[in-house]
Amino acid sequence: MPPTPTPSSPSRRTVLGGAALAALTLTATTSPANSAAGAATWPTVFPLPNGWLPEGITIGGKPYAYMGSRANGGIYRTDLRTGEGKILHEGGTGLASIGLKLDDDGLLYVCGGAGGTAKIIDSRSGKLLTTYRLTQNTAPFINDVVLHKDRAWFTDSRDDVLYGVPRGRTGEVRALPLSGEWVQAPAGTNSANGLVATPDGRGLIVVNAGQLYNVDLKTGHAIRLTLTGATDVTNGDGLVRVGRTLYVVQNRQNKVTVWHLDPTATAATLTRTITSPDFDVPTTAARYGHRLYLVNARFTSPQTPETTFTGVAVHL
Repeated sequence: MPPTPTPSSPSRRTVLGGAALAALTLTATTSPANSAAGAATWPTVFPLPNGWLPEGITIGGKPYAYMGSRANGGIYRTDLRTGEGKILHEGGTGLASIGLKLDDDGLLYVCGGAGGTAKIIDSRSGKLLTTYRLTQNTAPFINDVVLHKDRAWFTDSRDDVLYGVPRGRTGEVRALPLSGEWVQAPAGTNSANGLVATPDGRGLIVVNAGQLYNVDLKTGHAIRLTLTGATDVTNGDGLVRVGRTLYVVQNRQNKVTVWHLDPTATAATLTRTITSPDFDVPTTAARYGHRLYLVNARFTSPQTPETTFTGVAVHL
């Protein structure tokens, strides 16, 4: 049977906490273009709560970054102009928020990691609106998401399938099995991770175990991209695409590699590499203006309630 949405029943604490934070929300008073133009004076490093365990980041048309927590499924929102932030959604025990994307209508699509879920959260109030259970597999890891046309597409790092959740609050999920040149990693290790739409809109580029694949959205047939300038994208995690320029976050390598895609998005040439002394295992990235914003997951550091975490900005 296809996955179906499960009505959410947020706790009283979550609802009241979201409402209280919404009342404190700052509204951007300048247009995105004007905000981006003045971003040179904005902070390039900003703090997250201790023990937050960040992995995903998303930014919409206004200068606010939303970052999920692997510790409790919460969502933290930072004003990029000041670096100050607040908890938008408190999450709960045993939950996780991994990759996430913000839609134009204010809905956040959030990956539930080992819970096998996709969540939809109101970015204004922090209220959990819908939870989809995407898979019945006993050991899933819903890792990253991209918004493309009428669906939000999710990767499961432990299975060779993509899930398309309708954009909005309800609808039927589409499961897209992967075939062709796709090579699934051994059981218990991660395969599919970050993903973006191809420039022509016909497919998705998905990073999988150090390689990039072009996946046809009609059939699930995958073609491995031919890479020039490097043989792989080791520890490839989050992806960002601007036109035919593809940014690949290579987490434990502490770098972002920049690739030029050919017209068919089946080959890519390495053009440069972005590094920063502020990187500490960055996992995913989001663009605002002429900057990429990334979260430091610090996978090589202790993952405790006292561990400090940051977000970092670098020039495109």
